Amino acid sequence: MINETLQHPRNTSVRPTSSEKIQTVTAITFTRSVLEAEGPIVVEFMSYGCAHCREIEPVLEQVAKMVEPREKIFRVNIAVEQELAASYQIQGTPTLVMFLNHNEVGRVEGPSPAVSSVLTAVTQPFESQSETK
Repeated sequence: MINETLQHPRNTSVRPTSSEKIQTVTAITFTRSVLEAEGPIVVEFMSYGCAHCREIEPVLEQVAKMVEPREKIFRVNIAVEQELAASYQIQGTPTLVMFLNHNEVGRVEGPSPAVSSVLTAVTQPFESQSETK
């Protein structure tokens, strides 16, 4: 057990996924990855114990491939990052929060796990922002 721990240090904030398109961010990396980054960014606030989150996961990964490289998608595990979730007033999971150039521009709670609805949820706030400029 000790050798296993040394070879694979425990990191409760990252869980392996079937895709590297969606990376997990923590309270430590959130500012750099999301708030200081330029361009459209989507953050999925989720929990691995949430049935709806597990349902939307493969759909969100498909959407991440579709919007790459125009948009980046990250996830925050609210079970681990409770203070970060509280600071964004996350009431339920999954919640998608869209950021554009350091500012929140949209949010969707519990979108339908269909590619079309998730794609609309993660692109529409950015389209409306470009129309207002």
